[in-house]
Amino acid sequence: MTVGLPHFLTIGAALFALGIFAMMTRRNAVALLMGVELILNGANVNFVAFARYVDGGVDGHLMAAFVIVLAAAEAAVGLAIVLAMFRNFGTVHVDTVNRLKR
Repeated sequence: MTVGLPHFLTIGAALFALGIFAMMTRRNAVALLMGVELILNGANVNFVAFARYVDGGVDGHLMAAFVIVLAAAEAAVGLAIVLAMFRNFGTVHVDTVNRLKR
């Protein structure tokens, strides 16, 4: 049995769906960031899979590299926001932090 494009697309869709599920069910800010990372990784799997099965396709690899850089920046900014939120409010639950000023 050979691994083909539908297998990669299934894995990418599963990662994307798990990320959406994590973002919808979790109220912890760190878990929300992990859900976003799962969504971005699911998209990366699809980009690389399509680039693999298209002759001379490098665009998917370039887009995946761009998404990886975007995810690193998102993680840095997101964790800085979470740390500031914990320092100011004492919690990382997004439901309890509902005001901008203390």
